[in-house]
Amino acid sequence: MRLLVSCPISRLCARCSTGAESLVPGSTIFALSSGQGRCAIAVIRTSGPASGLALRSLTALREPPPARSACLRLLRHPCSGEPLDRSLVLWFPGPQSFTGEDCMELHVHGGPAVVSGVLQALGSVPGLRPAKAGEFTRRAFAHGKLSLTEVEGLADLIHAETEAQRRQALRQLDGELSQLCQGWAKTLTKALAHVEAYIDFGEDDNLEEGVLEQVDRDVRALEVALSSHLRDARRGQRLRSGANVVVAGPPNAGKSSLVNLLSQKPVSIVSPEPGTTRDILETPVDLAGFPVLLSDTAGLREGAGAVEQEGVRRARQRLEQADIILGMLDASDLASSSSCSFLDTVVAPLVAQSHDSGRQRLLLLLNKSDLLSANAPASSTALPPHLLLSCHTGAGMDALLQALKTELAAVCGDPSTGPPLLTRARHQYHLQGCLDALGRFQLTTDLALAAEALRQARRQLSHLTGGGGTEEILDLIFQDFCVGK
Repeated sequence: MRLLVSCPISRLCARCSTGAESLVPGSTIFALSSGQGRCAIAVIRTSGPASGLALRSLTALREPPPARSACLRLLRHPCSGEPLDRSLVLWFPGPQSFTGEDCMELHVHGGPAVVSGVLQALGSVPGLRPAKAGEFTRRAFAHGKLSLTEVEGLADLIHAETEAQRRQALRQLDGELSQLCQGWAKTLTKALAHVEAYIDFGEDDNLEEGVLEQVDRDVRALEVALSSHLRDARRGQRLRSGANVVVAGPPNAGKSSLVNLLSQKPVSIVSPEPGTTRDILETPVDLAGFPVLLSDTAGLREGAGAVEQEGVRRARQRLEQADIILGMLDASDLASSSSCSFLDTVVAPLVAQSHDSGRQRLLLLLNKSDLLSANAPASSTALPPHLLLSCHTGAGMDALLQALKTELAAVCGDPSTGPPLLTRARHQYHLQGCLDALGRFQLTTDLALAAEALRQARRQLSHLTGGGGTEEILDLIFQDFCVGK
């Protein structure tokens, strides 16, 4: 690389004039990292062995600035010498960089012409090519800078839209899930070592007594820990993808008004005419910092027309998929047949299973509290626990949001406390594979088969954090990233 640096600038432009192959072994990538569009400052980065060459090419062969220190430099096109921009330049020599390779960042003015000119100039430098989506992060993974779960945490952090998603993603990026899996793998490695030692030396009576009993205790404790995390697996996936919250009730109870209030936009048509909503209306919402897919549904009643009945069928189908149900009734009309039917067919079964840990959660809401007289109770009928509110005046909305926050924390998990959550189906798959292998360990009486079961269990944990992952799996994970990350 020194020979290339000592050459005149005209020779550095051979690629742009002749189309020759790269003169630098190994590819160096470059991309705009700060996103498309006009902005005050744009960040362009490179990674690879020719990063130093690229920096010298654009700064008239000047030496890179001190590592991790910003320096103002005039950028010129390496072929024409034309000034491009004045840029803050940062130099990150490997392996102490994000990717583990030599990296360079150019902080340029964010006008489209400036960005385009600098990118074209980098493309003319021998050994450089445009980065693919997620390629910077993939190189960080390949050089051991990030585990696979940390890579997923970074992707989730980039895509986080709510406070809870940000907290969870940051914990995963910080390596909490990876460290937990490494602790489990260490337990399996120790157990496997003891089993293999017993196979090799047990007959010589050189081992401490109770070795296999200790292995059995460690494996049973690990089974308990894995089972606990697998039971909570859906919580992490809800936190990442959003919890399903369905608003349901009889016609004209105020469901559409509530959906519009919670989403803070006119998602649903509101009309005094019963049966206005005849299909499922969905909208993603940030509720109390949690991601939610909020669904408005047709009013549940019998005897309506064919189109409305199809809407009722879809509403009941969506109720079965809900994580949280907001059951709405008209507080001034609780004695109606539609209200009574909703209480009997939807509310009562949910209340009956309220002690089941895997149950759907229900918040019963009595709307139109503004229509009740000041001294009259909502109803003489005994009702399950409920909240009074008025979508017309906004009364009771604060209490509803607080109750929703509590229910969402229960179904999604609290990302600021407790053990790290499993946010992807891939995590659940490998933990279940590990648990299945431990089950085979417990069933066998053959020590050789027991050792193999422990190896399989440890292999599943290795796949979870990135060891031995296939290219297809890696491709799926890194395609979530934009170009330049």
